[in-house]
Amino acid sequence: MSTPRKAVALISGGLDSMLAAKTLLAQGVHVEGINFFTGFCVEGHTHAIRKKDQEKPKRNNALWVAEQIGIKLHIVDVVDEYKDVLLNPKHGYGSNMNPCLDCKGFMVKKAHEWMLAHGFDFIITGEVIGQRPMSQRKDTMPVIARESGALDRLLRPLCAKLLPPTLPEREGWVDRERLHDFSGRTRKPQMALAEQFGIAEYAQPAGGCCFLTDVSYSKKLVDLWTGRGTREYDFDDLMLLKVGRHLRPRPHFKLIVGREEGENRFMEGYRHQFTHFQTVSCPGPLVLADGGALSDDDLHLAAGLAARFSQGRDAAQVDVQVTDKTGVSRTLTVAPLSAGQIPAEWYV
Repeated sequence: MSTPRKAVALISGGLDSMLAAKTLLAQGVHVEGINFFTGFCVEGHTHAIRKKDQEKPKRNNALWVAEQIGIKLHIVDVVDEYKDVLLNPKHGYGSNMNPCLDCKGFMVKKAHEWMLAHGFDFIITGEVIGQRPMSQRKDTMPVIARESGALDRLLRPLCAKLLPPTLPEREGWVDRERLHDFSGRTRKPQMALAEQFGIAEYAQPAGGCCFLTDVSYSKKLVDLWTGRGTREYDFDDLMLLKVGRHLRPRPHFKLIVGREEGENRFMEGYRHQFTHFQTVSCPGPLVLADGGALSDDDLHLAAGLAARFSQGRDAAQVDVQVTDKTGVSRTLTVAPLSAGQIPAEWYV
C-alpha cells in the first residue's frame, strides 16, 4: 500500500492501550489516540492533590503515553453523555458502581463515530480476554463490537489471535501473525512485550483508571444520591467525592472534611458554594456542609465535628467560624466531639 491505513486507538493511559497502539505502529499503520473524559477518571486528580500520592507522577497518563509512543491524542469531554451510561446501564454494574460493559460499548461507539467523521479505517483497544471479569470476556467482546456499531472494524491487537479475524486482518491492512494471544489477569506477557519495544516506564500495569471501580468512591456516590433524593449530579459533585473525609451526621446534610493541606487548598475553591466551617482558635481543616438548610442545632453539631478533626480536639472548647453561602460569618464556641460521640455509620 502506498498510503497506510488509519486506526484510532482508545488510550486510557495504562500499559495495555499503550502496547496495542505500539503493535500497530510497528506494522506501519497510522495511529492516533482518543481519550474520553467521563468525570470519573483517576488520572490527573488526586495524584496532584494528596500528600500521600506525592511520589506518583503528577501527569495525565493518556497524554504521557501519546508522547512516549509518538502519536496525536484527541481528548473528548463526554461528562454529560456519560450520565445515561452510569444511571441506566443495560448490562448492570460490576462489584461497585462501575457499568464496565456499557462503558466500554459507549467508548467504542464514540470512537466509531469519530472514526467515520475523520476518515479513519478501524478502531483498536487494549482489551485482553479474561482480564476484566465484566467487560473483557470472550462472550462479552462480541457484544461490545455489535452494540457499538463498530462490528469487525474493532481490532484488539493484544488478544486478536484468540478471536475471529476482523476486517483489518482479512483485508491485509494488518498482519494477524504479528498480533498477540494474551489472556487472563497476568501482566507478564505485556511486561515482556514492553521490554521488547524498549518501553521501560509505564503506569502501574494492574491499576484501574476509573473511580467507579473503587468501593469507597461508589459508596459516597450512592450516599450523595440518597441524601438528595435524586440521582442527578454535576462535575463539581464528582470532584468533591474524590477528596476529604465524608460524614453524614443527619439525613439532610453531610460534611466534607479536608484531611490534609493539599485537600484544604483544593476545597477552598468550592467553599463559597457551601456553608463552611473553619476553626479559628487552633489550626484545623476546612469543612464543607452539603445539603439542605441547617438549623442552629445542625450548625453546632457540625462545628463540634470540625473541632474534633482540628488540633484542638483535646481542648475543652474551640472557636469555629461558620460562614453561610452569602458570605455572612459568625463564630461558635463548641466542645469538640469525642471519638465515642461519632457513630461509625456517620462515616460515608
